[in-house]
Amino acid sequence: MIVAATLPLLLEHGDRVTSRQIAEAAGIAEGTIFRAFADKDEVIVAVVEAAFDPEPLEAALTNIAAGLTFEDSLAAAIVIMQQRVINMWRLVSSVGTRFHAVTQRPMADSDALVRMFETHRARVTVEPIVAARLLRALTLSTTHPMLSGEPMSPDELVHLFLHGVGASGGDATC
Repeated sequence: MIVAATLPLLLEHGDRVTSRQIAEAAGIAEGTIFRAFADKDEVIVAVVEAAFDPEPLEAALTNIAAGLTFEDSLAAAIVIMQQRVINMWRLVSSVGTRFHAVTQRPMADSDALVRMFETHRARVTVEPIVAARLLRALTLSTTHPMLSGEPMSPDELVHLFLHGVGASGGDATC
């Protein structure tokens, strides 16, 4: 309850959010916060940890409808991953550099994405785990505000992922 109530406050006020604001948003007395957390920084760390938990991402990817075409499955996965990239960037940007160490962790493989690629194995030329990693990397690099100006649409990303950047049908010279 405290962690969930604090996230929107962090996005709005950054690490300058007050314990009073947190208590009001959570509908509790201010002292209750400090029975659960040593100080406000500990609350912020808990919010960041919760936001970086990969389980909600995995659940959302797992819930992509099974009967979709490969392209529609990819687009649905991209929508989910793009929103996560934007949400993470907003949070990290709002909490200040002293909390950045909490955010630094290796990106775990997505079992849900791997399963999606296994389902459509005939459509990819690499192992499903490699395809899943490449889709995540492409989505991150074309969505993150510090890496790209305007995020590509899911349909544009699906096309780029499946067909690359080269011209088709022409005789390419190197």
